Amino acid sequence: MNTRAIVECFFERLLAGAVQDVAALVSDPVDWYIPGNEAVAPWVGRRSRRHEVEAMYELLLRNIEPVRFAMHDIVVEGNVAVASGEFASRMLATGKVYESLFFAHFTVVDGAIVRYRLLEDTHGLVRAMTPA
Repeated sequence: MNTRAIVECFFERLLAGAVQDVAALVSDPVDWYIPGNEAVAPWVGRRSRRHEVEAMYELLLRNIEPVRFAMHDIVVEGNVAVASGEFASRMLATGKVYESLFFAHFTVVDGAIVRYRLLEDTHGLVRAMTPA
């Protein structure tokens, strides 16, 4: 699959909750980073192995209820893609809805995601995870 197909497949599998299938798109090792407060949201941070990415998504899906997702754009140049969109998720620990724009940066080599960065409203995530 080409870079665009990998990125589209990534989001399709993620939206379906198919974390093993998402992880299958990731190289091992991988350079994976989602900036944020790991003490508040342990699914953010660095991962370097495929099984860590899979475990991270399993943890995320145990802690949120997806509310809304919209993909705006996927821009591809060679083996690099940037996806933008927005989402809303209910934080199960607090019941609060977290809404954010997102930008995901992918590098794909030989049909696998070798580098991933996700930018989202990390301040909003901390607020949503903080009890009232």
